[in-house]
Amino acid sequence: MNKRQLGKTGLLVSEIGFGGEWLERHPEEEAVELVRYAEKQGINVMDCWMPDPKSRDILGKAMLGSRENWIVQGHFGSTWQNGQYVRTRDMKYVKPAFEDLLYRLKTDYIDIGMIHYVDTEEDWASLQDSDFLRYVMEMKEKGVIRHIGASSHNPKVAKAVVQSGIVEMILFSVNPAFDMLPSSEKLEDLLTEGYSYDKRLSGIDPERAELYQVCEENNVGITVMKGFAGGRLFDEKRSPFGVGLTPLQCIHYALTRPGVSSILCGYDTKEQVDEAVRYENASEEEKDYASVLANAPLHSYRGECTYCGHCKPCAVNLDIAIINKYYDLAAMQPTVPATVRSHYLLLEHQASECIGCRECESRCPFGVPIAERMQKTAQLFGR
Repeated sequence: MNKRQLGKTGLLVSEIGFGGEWLERHPEEEAVELVRYAEKQGINVMDCWMPDPKSRDILGKAMLGSRENWIVQGHFGSTWQNGQYVRTRDMKYVKPAFEDLLYRLKTDYIDIGMIHYVDTEEDWASLQDSDFLRYVMEMKEKGVIRHIGASSHNPKVAKAVVQSGIVEMILFSVNPAFDMLPSSEKLEDLLTEGYSYDKRLSGIDPERAELYQVCEENNVGITVMKGFAGGRLFDEKRSPFGVGLTPLQCIHYALTRPGVSSILCGYDTKEQVDEAVRYENASEEEKDYASVLANAPLHSYRGECTYCGHCKPCAVNLDIAIINKYYDLAAMQPTVPATVRSHYLLLEHQASECIGCRECESRCPFGVPIAERMQKTAQLFGR
């Protein structure tokens, strides 16, 4: 299992993670075995936003004797009230719910304390001088949580969270369908069977693209939720593209976004764990989401680099996808961010080495003018 550093946390997380939101619908013993099976496959990062006692008990029992093998995202503000999930900032519920999380997970620390579900500007503003945030900070100072993160589905709000300097990582919803939708859309709408995607939309929404860039520039890592859009992307009749994608293609899409360290998949069976983990040894053809999107009857990324790697191999060994990624990260800024420049200059080969043969362009499914972009990149970075 490949691991990636999760932003400023310095934690090395498995590319394939564990999203546990379906655990409660399984018998406890079966669910515990599923979590332990995932650990054996090399998965080491899990998210526990779930406030219900059963899910938390399952995770706690599954980690017994191997707590040190897991990186846990535990949420502040996800509470269980009268048998129901309630998102709240009210400390009379927040504090007991977090203490319950520690108790049921059978641990005295949480690796990443998550500010749960920050989706509106009003909510984020209200948190700035609040008992809620002071409690999170107190837990950090005491070492009860090792790092601070936040979860969001709104790129505009998530960007503000990232730029605040408070968090070291975010949990964000990433998939090719969501990426083409404006941030004003509500997640509940996007997952509705009858939702009608605007056929005029083309390419990634600018605010989502900017969020990924800001995360990369600020070394704020991303773990991915909703990577399969609730399974809708697998069915051509339900997919907004008019074609179905595979789990491997969705995983590859998420892991090629700037700033992304891990995709947290939901599992019902060991076979689903195996399918996700198979990503590490899958062929380029199996992971290829680009050809599917390029030929889909609805929507197009025409002219935009999605960092899919179809352009390989390069005659002079340029890593074209990563060079394009750094160019996109830098091009929207008045000046090239120092972190992006540093990462670019560490590449073994820079854009100025491009010989303009355009062989890569013949392989690009989106018609990206790669040779022209290499020239622009060389001018932007000076080499």
